[in-house]
Amino acid sequence: MGGRFESHGQKTANRQMMRAIVFPALRACLSPFLVLAAATVWAQTPFQFPTANHALYEPGQELRFFAPTTPGRSWTSGGFGCVRDNGQRMHEGLDILHLQTDRRGEPTDPVMATADGTVMYFSTHPGLSNYGNYLVIRHVVEGLEIYSLYAHLSAIRPGLKIGEAVRAGEMVATMGRTSSAETIGKWRAHVHFELNVFVNDRFATWFRQSSPGERNDHGEWNGQNLNGLDPRLILLGEKTDGAKFSLLNFLRSQTEVCRVLVRATNFPYLKRYPELVLSNPVAEKQGIAGYEVALNYNGVAFALMPRAASEMKGRGKFQLLSVNEAEQEANPCRHLVVKRGSHWQLGNEGLRELELLTY
Repeated sequence: MGGRFESHGQKTANRQMMRAIVFPALRACLSPFLVLAAATVWAQTPFQFPTANHALYEPGQELRFFAPTTPGRSWTSGGFGCVRDNGQRMHEGLDILHLQTDRRGEPTDPVMATADGTVMYFSTHPGLSNYGNYLVIRHVVEGLEIYSLYAHLSAIRPGLKIGEAVRAGEMVATMGRTSSAETIGKWRAHVHFELNVFVNDRFATWFRQSSPGERNDHGEWNGQNLNGLDPRLILLGEKTDGAKFSLLNFLRSQTEVCRVLVRATNFPYLKRYPELVLSNPVAEKQGIAGYEVALNYNGVAFALMPRAASEMKGRGKFQLLSVNEAEQEANPCRHLVVKRGSHWQLGNEGLRELELLTY
């Protein structure tokens, strides 16, 4: 994603400040009224485990739940985050181990919908994706559109149709070992499970323009158009907080890796996730000329503040405003920002993410 941008050295806020949302107005959004409303409307936890393996909830039993990349690796290599290639490659989901096999040692675990939703896409051509056979389901939780993804499947449930409504816990597929990118051994057969936000309805068009000559066999349901949240933290949060768990609060309270000013005012993400758009009386009065966007280390835009022209400096399409150096050091694998000498600037991956977001 090429694009014009401006960057300059920024003072990095301390770690304690960065634990909070970057925009003060966001604290106002989390009023007691909204929290109470969320707890009242969403009286049950939104997500369930996608298989019968619930060992995540058993202390010290992580290796019964996660599938590490090799027998000698830590269970964390099967988790979410900068856990591959010595922390330099992102793994955007959980690899949940099988519990049952047939006589040939092949996994037979049913894979179930994590929540009520609608089947949006599935691929039964395993050679066309490192996901192998995979399935995407759309859910609406606290007004948020969240897309669960289930990969490396041996089969999609016969008769399942795109557009079909499914219930939480309903079998939608069977676990397998399919992938175009790797050979998954029987010992670590798993379902790769993701919970994502959807970046842009215009992905297919953007991809043709940004990556000419490259194939996109999955349209808008290419994995590049789905930015993951950590399912482990969500499932553990549900267990700890029960009915008080709020996905909206979880998303709003992501740790910022950087903040960027974008000169764009009409992109699909704003309409898809209005709950993440903050209030700014100045922009409401003078007119919106752009947005100040907070990104977590995986590129999820979790707070978007409208800005008036009088509040914006510079002319670049993307202007890097601040970097949380502690968070970038802890989770560097997406390379959204890079340091050149003493100055931070948007990296190629950061530019690509912003181009897709605002296309």
